[in-house]
Amino acid sequence: MNNKIKDYLGVAIIAVLFIFASAATSYVNTFSKSIQPSSFRSFPVSAEGKIVVIPDVAQFSFGVKTEGEKNIADLQKENTEKMNQAIEFIKSNGVEAKDIKTANYSLEPRYQYYNCSRSENSATPCPPPSIVGYTVNQTISVKIRDFKKIGDILAGVVQKGANEVSSLSFVIDDQTLVQDQARNEAIAKAKTKAVSIAKAGGFRLGRLLSIEEGSTPIYYGYETMKAAGAGGEAAPTIEAGSQEVTVTMTLRYEIQ
Repeated sequence: MNNKIKDYLGVAIIAVLFIFASAATSYVNTFSKSIQPSSFRSFPVSAEGKIVVIPDVAQFSFGVKTEGEKNIADLQKENTEKMNQAIEFIKSNGVEAKDIKTANYSLEPRYQYYNCSRSENSATPCPPPSIVGYTVNQTISVKIRDFKKIGDILAGVVQKGANEVSSLSFVIDDQTLVQDQARNEAIAKAKTKAVSIAKAGGFRLGRLLSIEEGSTPIYYGYETMKAAGAGGEAAPTIEAGSQEVTVTMTLRYEIQ
């Protein structure tokens, strides 16, 4: 009988120890969660960095559009000769080959459509559209680094055979460097702002928990010119202006 009592007592002790261990584990987990940073123990602070720079590259597109009859080879040859003349002119003005690239090349048929009057008694079907010729269109994208030559190049490509000139804009060639400068400024402003908030709120600034970039860096620039068709010989006056790069950063700090 004594052995049975001992066995029951042992089982009871083990059960009590298990319950105590479970309760202790639950308490530790709850306490651990309570001291972890949360929305009640941390705060975000955002700031914006702005860098104003002068663009160092002008870029534009020009094209040669040639229409002809059904001899595709002759049509392509004519278009290529005009385009090559324009490209050679651009190179002669100091533009390197790496800054000249083909943006588009297309060969499309031109159709003759027939306006047939249909009636219930008409036995003759309307003929389908027929090809009467082709159109070759080639577009080149160019970067100009010497701004003094922009006007002469724009006027010159038209004289050399280009009949489409469009989308002149000024950009920053190495955007990564400018983005980094704006980003560093935003982070520095956010840190200063966080210190001020902690001082005003009467608490100590804890660890930096996270850093997030608000969105893709925003560029505020200007498209200066857009023209199409052959123009006169006068070179247009071009102004590059300035460009503002804006980056927003959000820092989250622990409250101590």
